[in-house]
Amino acid sequence: MSENLSHHHAAVDIDARGIATITIRQAKSLNILGTPVIADLTHAVQALAERKEVRVLVVRGTGDKGFIGGADINEMAVLQRDTAEAFISGLRDLCDALRHFPVPVIARMPGWCLGGGLELALACDLRIAADDAKLGMPEVKVGIPSVIHAALMPRLIGNARTAWYLLTGEIADAAESLAAGLVSRVVPLAELDAEVARVADLLAGFGPQVVRQQKRLLREWEEAPLDDAIENSVAEFGRAFETGEPQQHMASFINRKR
Repeated sequence: MSENLSHHHAAVDIDARGIATITIRQAKSLNILGTPVIADLTHAVQALAERKEVRVLVVRGTGDKGFIGGADINEMAVLQRDTAEAFISGLRDLCDALRHFPVPVIARMPGWCLGGGLELALACDLRIAADDAKLGMPEVKVGIPSVIHAALMPRLIGNARTAWYLLTGEIADAAESLAAGLVSRVVPLAELDAEVARVADLLAGFGPQVVRQQKRLLREWEEAPLDDAIENSVAEFGRAFETGEPQQHMASFINRKR
């Protein structure tokens, strides 16, 4: 079913419930983001976005040492201005493909998640971390600013916390990451796969149209003035009733209560 969507650095699987998984592979032990890895992941995400049977996307690395240790410092060390802009534009396109993916995206986050890896995680909708997670934006320590989807941090965790992490480059452990709002949930490492599967199953069990609607609204609300977001959602509520999903799910809920 999914062989044609896989690439050298991105293994793709779609199960019978519509849960798609992209696994970063052959990118060193910490799933490092170099240009070939970024390109393969982007192609895989874009191909999956066209698949109507996909209900939820899980993004994970190989192994449990880390989700993504960051962008490839060996590649970045020799960049010039123009090649630097080309490099970061590729990572921007990958993060945007995840942020605007038509269904919810879950990041499976054991161990290290740094720099460009955290930017990619922030572009996902739900971040489920292991209790050994270590998150940070240490770019300032190697002479570069945190950019692209680090811009999501103020709205996700607030200006004061964002200033702390971006200016100090300090690493947050799992408990601090959860308290700050950098991750959605923390579970023991041994339970990480079970919790990712539980949440993916939950989302895959909802009506497919309403989940796509809700994902789209979440993105629209980031951009729109509050009054516009509230007003425009009235029509979205009406449109939901054209799908048949509310009638079906509400009827079964009412019947269960009886």
